[in-house]
Amino acid sequence: MTDFGLVRPPVLAGAALLRDEPLRQDTGRQKEAWATARVVLVDEEGRSPVRWGPPVDGSGADAVPGVDDAGANPRLWMPPATEVAGSPPPDALLLGEADGVAYWAVRGGAEQTAAGDEVRWLNLFSVGAELGERDAALLAAGVALLNWHGRAQFCAHDGSPTRLANAGWARVCEAQHHEEYPRTDPAVICLVHDGADRMLLGRHRAWPAGRFSVLAGFVEAGESLEACVAREIGEEVGLDVTDIRYLGSQAWPFPRSLMLGFHAVADPAQPLRLDETEISEALWVTRDEVREALARGDGWATADDSPATATPPIRLPGRMSIARTMIDSWSAAG
Repeated sequence: MTDFGLVRPPVLAGAALLRDEPLRQDTGRQKEAWATARVVLVDEEGRSPVRWGPPVDGSGADAVPGVDDAGANPRLWMPPATEVAGSPPPDALLLGEADGVAYWAVRGGAEQTAAGDEVRWLNLFSVGAELGERDAALLAAGVALLNWHGRAQFCAHDGSPTRLANAGWARVCEAQHHEEYPRTDPAVICLVHDGADRMLLGRHRAWPAGRFSVLAGFVEAGESLEACVAREIGEEVGLDVTDIRYLGSQAWPFPRSLMLGFHAVADPAQPLRLDETEISEALWVTRDEVREALARGDGWATADDSPATATPPIRLPGRMSIARTMIDSWSAAG
């Protein structure tokens, strides 16, 4: 078995938002749409207000059809734009449109909301897998854009201050009017397997014992994705890989990455040589061992609380990460 596909789209892989380029430049349309728009609030720690149950105002405008009806799933609490300001503020970022509603993001904390005690401020990593596709896409776009604006206050060409443009999708320097656009850092993430019944797991040196995932690394300048896969696997665990095949991608705004998923084949007989500056442990595991680990649930959430043992159980990433989708898919393929 040298090939398989993903059993489901990764979280943050959908196209739930209409990214309307003409709207970003049409201030007249923006002001007109502001009357029915909603605002995503994101605090300095990347958290947004999340609530469970029916929409606050009963309008359904911030509800996810078919999901919120039961009141069991979380949903972003997004106030009407007119409650935030009479028109789009200069620092507001236009995320896109969905079902005829425009969505904006602004930096704001709990002091700016009237959401009530039922709202919890949560980050994308902790709640993204439970949100509906639209809300997850909104929070990912908002966090990524706000992160970029926070780091792009000065022009890379001449060092002069920059100002926001195109409803948040560009910045222009004040001195020479150079334009800069939101940056995305591509990274590959690869599930290495033997083409049969074993796959490789690695533990980053910063992770507690028992926490494992597949291997990943950033794409370098002038490097293809396939070349990056081969280089990263060679650098981190000393293995030569073949049959490199693409699986899917996932936005990962921590702070502004794009994860590009692959799988590749390696020989378990080849000795592992760990880059101990990054990887403290790597091991080959069988499909049955992976299934046992998956059956224990979203282990990363509880790995730090596991009782101390000589050999902690393997804990795999939660559903938020494309790594988990890849592992689930390889496990099911057998």
